[in-house]
Amino acid sequence: MRQKLPIKMGVSPAAGGADTHSATKLFWTTTVTDYTPSELMIVNAARALQGHRVVFVGVGLPNIACNLARRTHSPGIELVYESGVFGAQPARLPLSIGDPTLVSRATAVTSMLDLFLFYLQGGLVDVALLGGAQIDRRGNLNSTVVGDYVHPKVRLPGSGGAAEIAINARDILIIMRLKKRAFVSKLDFCTSPGHINAGNSRAALGIPGRGPQLVITDKALFDFSQDGEMTLIELAAGETIDTIQAEVGWPLCVSPHLRPMTPPTPAELTVIRQELDPQGLYRS
Repeated sequence: MRQKLPIKMGVSPAAGGADTHSATKLFWTTTVTDYTPSELMIVNAARALQGHRVVFVGVGLPNIACNLARRTHSPGIELVYESGVFGAQPARLPLSIGDPTLVSRATAVTSMLDLFLFYLQGGLVDVALLGGAQIDRRGNLNSTVVGDYVHPKVRLPGSGGAAEIAINARDILIIMRLKKRAFVSKLDFCTSPGHINAGNSRAALGIPGRGPQLVITDKALFDFSQDGEMTLIELAAGETIDTIQAEVGWPLCVSPHLRPMTPPTPAELTVIRQELDPQGLYRS
């Protein structure tokens, strides 16, 4: 099913950088195909991996995105899994980081200690995909607790390897659904550092990685300014600055070059639906 929809959005006319929500109204027309919000996130994450070679990946949507990249534009990409697998070439979608399919045809299988010490802390990981329960305007992530730490509303799994990955991977891509309860003005707990505070906070603390470069959601894409501020750069079909602002807990910074998100192609959707997730466990 295809249909033409007008996408209304406000774009700041300011030159030389992003501005906050306000401004000139533009109308775009884009082709909307029959795809799910999850498929939109998967495809945009996969496209963002182009040009990267070594990718640290978990399960779920990031896993599908990385394997989509490997099957389309980046056949030489090296997939690294936290369990100790380097250069994984899974024949099917792994159910967990301990799935045996990750080992078959992998370049190397090591202990988790060796993987984190020599590969990750050794600076050999180009990019990693992370998510969390909360994110703030600087790309800092919370996957530890919602509410007070001692008496929480929700106790979450915690860091796992996320903090080490956020610190040591050269670049970080964040993949999360856009919801106001997740995009908050202040984290309940900082599990994994993003750009921390304004300015050159990471370098001042001796953190080697460059931090978050892109936030991929089901409704919009964000990158980060030189000052480490999350900036709206692309809108999904049917979304406006106002609808995005309604799901974000701080005044949005908007790129003067705001544009529509490119929808998935039929070829990308075919790989996702027929090869990577035929049962629809993650893409629905």
